[in-house]
Amino acid sequence: MKRLLLSALAGAATFAQQLPVIQSPDVHNDGRVTFRYFDPGAQHVVVNLEGRKDPYVMEKDQQGIWSVTSDPLAPEIYGYSFTADRIHRLDPENTRIKPNLLTLNNLVLVPGPSPMPWEDTDIPHGTVHHHFYKSNVVGDNRDFYVYTPPGYDPNAKTLYPVLYLLHGYSDDARGWTAVGKANLILDTLIDQGKAKPMIVVMPLGYGAPEIVSRSSASGGFRNQDLRRRNFSNFQAALLDEVIPRVEQMYKVSTNRSAHAIAGLSMGGAESLLTGLNHLEEFSWIGGFSSGGLDQDLAGEFPKLSSADNTKIRLLWIACGTEDNLITPNRNLIGWLKGKGLKVTPIETPGMHTWMVWRADLLNFAPLLFQDRPDGNTGVQ
Repeated sequence: MKRLLLSALAGAATFAQQLPVIQSPDVHNDGRVTFRYFDPGAQHVVVNLEGRKDPYVMEKDQQGIWSVTSDPLAPEIYGYSFTADRIHRLDPENTRIKPNLLTLNNLVLVPGPSPMPWEDTDIPHGTVHHHFYKSNVVGDNRDFYVYTPPGYDPNAKTLYPVLYLLHGYSDDARGWTAVGKANLILDTLIDQGKAKPMIVVMPLGYGAPEIVSRSSASGGFRNQDLRRRNFSNFQAALLDEVIPRVEQMYKVSTNRSAHAIAGLSMGGAESLLTGLNHLEEFSWIGGFSSGGLDQDLAGEFPKLSSADNTKIRLLWIACGTEDNLITPNRNLIGWLKGKGLKVTPIETPGMHTWMVWRADLLNFAPLLFQDRPDGNTGVQ
């Protein structure tokens, strides 16, 4: 038995020695990235890079290592994966994973000449707290994250404004910190004096968790009835469960003028539905590449009128020009303007990607909770 064990260990060691040493991803000084993947038996391998329509086709060397070098990339965090003979694969050489409930990808940082706002630098940092609770609305155990800014003191009298920041479809509650780097972006903006110190709450965005399923039976996000129930239950969970917990646990203002809500994709639709239909709770509302609203906008927002301009401090709707959702977002903006609502429309180059949404947060957050012409922030 001992001989068999020693023989097995020796065989494993010999096999490990025969495997080539691979560095992937390999980021070059000019912004190009070389990707490598070991699969001697594969016939066709490509790299799927976030923000790029067409994949990079890789070539195989005599050792069975597939590789390709990208074009120079702008400083950013990119998601990527391999497809080997039509099968989705992660990069086994890269431990940086992009969390997702449907499809995992890797992450690679392409740095610039100076640190980007979402990079970890030597400045004061806030704290990200993780909370769990049982939802009576949805009927499951769920979580939410809370960012408190640098210098936050739970024993002080200071009350902070709060941004409820929502993730997109197939993400989980970690999306905005693990991939969006919202905490680092806020740290940077606050350190530079560009944004008010604020608390950011990032809840789980599903009111019907079965909507995130690999099963074709549920219809997923394309199922209109399921999507509506998802939105309705999420709204109830946020208003009746998450917000009361946050206001009990943290030093946040209960004044509606100190409340903002924003989100990306599915979370953008949830932000608009929740914010615009509950102006007694929110004054600042943002949608980033919002998706999932019904075409019947009058039915989605039955009470909206020009009179609500007195309640809305900011209605900010953004989308990338290469995003498939650009047309419905333009239609939404046109409909809101037709109702007499004041809207800040934002269009930037880009697809349905985190690169667009990190930039959205970077531009949206500094606008929040700013002084009115009378000098009153409304934050109490």
